Amino acid sequence: MKTTRTLIAATTLIGVLSSAPAAFAVDEYNVSKGTTVEGQGVAFRANDVVALITGLGIVPGQAKHTHVHDGVAYYFASEETMAQFAADPEKYMPRYGGYCAFGVAKGKKLDGSPRFADIVDGQLYLFLNADVYRAYEKDKAGVLAQAEENWPGMHHVSVAEVNGIGS
Repeated sequence: MKTTRTLIAATTLIGVLSSAPAAFAVDEYNVSKGTTVEGQGVAFRANDVVALITGLGIVPGQAKHTHVHDGVAYYFASEETMAQFAADPEKYMPRYGGYCAFGVAKGKKLDGSPRFADIVDGQLYLFLNADVYRAYEKDKAGVLAQAEENWPGMHHVSVAEVNGIGS
């Protein structure tokens, strides 16, 4: 009897794990290593993405102002910015799942930092660091065009596979 219950429990656990959100299985979004209590990864390094896009700069979000979109948690500094995001998430979400736009142009999924961001035609692009941002500034249009071309082939592929880690 105990063996049967253990087998049922193990089967149930396997079923639950295999039905986990695809976003995490293939690294659709650049999320922090930590998670919320419910298990979602935290995007945008827990900063308020609406604050950045609306010109307020980098403002830390708070867990009490969390909105989950597409299986990913976004933190906001206030109820107001959280409501703005909830009303139109696509307007505020960084391109390429929050990965570095220059990295995507080079065929890699690299971390994107809110400290190195650019807004072009209403779209938010993140970059790895100051050196990468300076390289992007030399040919913004070319980098973004190459990233747009590369992203469809990288979008549903894990970070490890795209970056050739463990191959």
